[in-house]
Amino acid sequence: MQGVDPAWLPDGAFRPIGTRRTLIRGSGPLVDTVRGEVAEACRRFGGSVSREPGPYDLVLELDGDDGSEGFTFGRRDGCTTVTASGARGLLYGFFHVVRLGEAAFLDEARLTSHGPRLPLRMLDHWDNVAVHPVMGQVERGYSGGSLFWADGRARGDLERVRAYGRLLAACGINAVAVNNVNVHAAEARLLTDRLPEVADIAGALRAYGIRVHLSVTFAAPMVLGGLPTADPLDPDVSSWWVEAVRRVYRTIPDFGGFVVKADSEGQPGPFAYGRSHADGANMLAAALAPHGGTVHWRAFVYDHHQDWRDRSTDRARAAYDHFVPLDGEFAANAVLQVKHGPMDFQVREPVSPLIGAMPGTRLAVEFQVTQEYTGQQRHVCWLGPMWSEVLRFGVGGGESTVGESARGGLVAVSNAGDDPFWTGHPLAQANLYTFGRLAWEPGADPHRVLDEWIRLSFGTADPALAAGLRSILDGSWRTYEKYTAPLGVGFMVQPGHHYGPSVDGYEYSPWGTYHFADRDGVGVDRSVASGTGYAGQYGKPWAEVYESLVSCPDELLLFFHHVLYGHMLKSGKTVIQHIYDTHFEGVEEVEAAREVWASLVDLVDPARHARVTERFEEQLRSAREWRDQVNSYFFRKSGVPDERGRVVY
Repeated sequence: MQGVDPAWLPDGAFRPIGTRRTLIRGSGPLVDTVRGEVAEACRRFGGSVSREPGPYDLVLELDGDDGSEGFTFGRRDGCTTVTASGARGLLYGFFHVVRLGEAAFLDEARLTSHGPRLPLRMLDHWDNVAVHPVMGQVERGYSGGSLFWADGRARGDLERVRAYGRLLAACGINAVAVNNVNVHAAEARLLTDRLPEVADIAGALRAYGIRVHLSVTFAAPMVLGGLPTADPLDPDVSSWWVEAVRRVYRTIPDFGGFVVKADSEGQPGPFAYGRSHADGANMLAAALAPHGGTVHWRAFVYDHHQDWRDRSTDRARAAYDHFVPLDGEFAANAVLQVKHGPMDFQVREPVSPLIGAMPGTRLAVEFQVTQEYTGQQRHVCWLGPMWSEVLRFGVGGGESTVGESARGGLVAVSNAGDDPFWTGHPLAQANLYTFGRLAWEPGADPHRVLDEWIRLSFGTADPALAAGLRSILDGSWRTYEKYTAPLGVGFMVQPGHHYGPSVDGYEYSPWGTYHFADRDGVGVDRSVASGTGYAGQYGKPWAEVYESLVSCPDELLLFFHHVLYGHMLKSGKTVIQHIYDTHFEGVEEVEAAREVWASLVDLVDPARHARVTERFEEQLRSAREWRDQVNSYFFRKSGVPDERGRVVY
């Protein structure tokens, strides 16, 4: 599209296909999409889509259509072949060739099978249909306005939505929820008179194999249907949902299902009627089941009116305490959607103990691509290594990994909007791409994915460009961690908008996000022996690892323990010196990354380079503010000076 950054699908990515002779066998809408992609590449670069006898350079063949997403790829006797038994598989096989580029047409390659490890790879958009007076157009969105909604209605021109679907299909994503989990009045009406608008969006995304989902309010029978109750066991409530779902599927036959945030941060839910979350989820699941739909029930349920004086109440415990007793009670088409950590997408958290603790329940693991607590797409913070650590983490006594336990799929809060660069910060595109590729293959090496994104997005002409981008992005998550909240303690952000430092911003709030710093030490005691008992929610060996000061990893120490400032870390530094050192180091690393980016000015599109340069200036300003506020705070609390004599205010 004119004026929109091509992200990881620039014209050059299609040159190897467009210069060759291609045969496409099969029929149907997704085959037509593939045929159109190849035809456009040939129009630009001189190849052909042929129906005449061979030989061919590339054969793309759909053999039946069983709905599967896998494909086979190989090269023999000068011909590259992609074969699939499902139309989505052919689409993904085509984009596999795009990712390989010229390498797809070089050496002989034996036939290999490819397919997603997870059945659902989904993005949740926290987009408001109408601009909300507090949350704006996109809640926790840092990339401009909504791709789907404007002026209280669906956008009239859906070409940008189709282009978005194309980008998502190219990295393996197959589902999108198009509205905010905090459902306001305008979003609620998407189930009724606004449904045709959702259908238009679904049509634009369908061309790239993406199913649309809706976030719904649990109180919809009251808000929309005029019923006096939303009790999930009330027959009138169940009947209302059955009819609402029928109406949706009459309009959108391939509709994916519902996303529900209930009894969480003020959203209505089954607790109001003395019912369980399984009761609530199963009522919706029953309405969706005849149509093949799924309800994604978010496990983000906790007390957000906590008394900060009460150290026995622990927000980290909440999801486990609420949901583990319900294991085995959820319907087969109900998916419990669990944040990867027990708090809220912090730069460092332990893996949620809920993952692996509910073997009788389909779980989806939720990440946040939009960088609410990791720089809000004003800071470079590539999250691939963090997500990979989570996905490889052993759960259930080490019998499986998080990636293997996510039978309900992998879900993330999207970071895309109507910004010309899609993600506000052009380098934040790497997070969206990496999420899609890790959702396809949770065990993939994130650094290989990063190299793939760099090659697709920036080309391969200059090795200095690839090396520079890799050096900027590869360590950026740990750099961000260094200059923000230390050792897993979390938060320390400005209340409300969550950007920039405020060490005590949430310390006396009802939100349950405390660090308990005093004159002697800092951290939250979550041990079984003397604290909230949260560490005991893990199975072996992690319960023992986290319980003990001796074995608890340094990077999570303050999440699990309250320790003295003089406590010696495994690194050989005291806690207080670690805080000073990492905050100085973090700023120095941002300064170095900024200089690397500046050196690439002649190798990068001017508009893209200028946008990143502007973001680096803000990142450096913010990092210095984090450094000075955090270091000053802990110097004033502890009275312990920096042993290296640097200025701590």
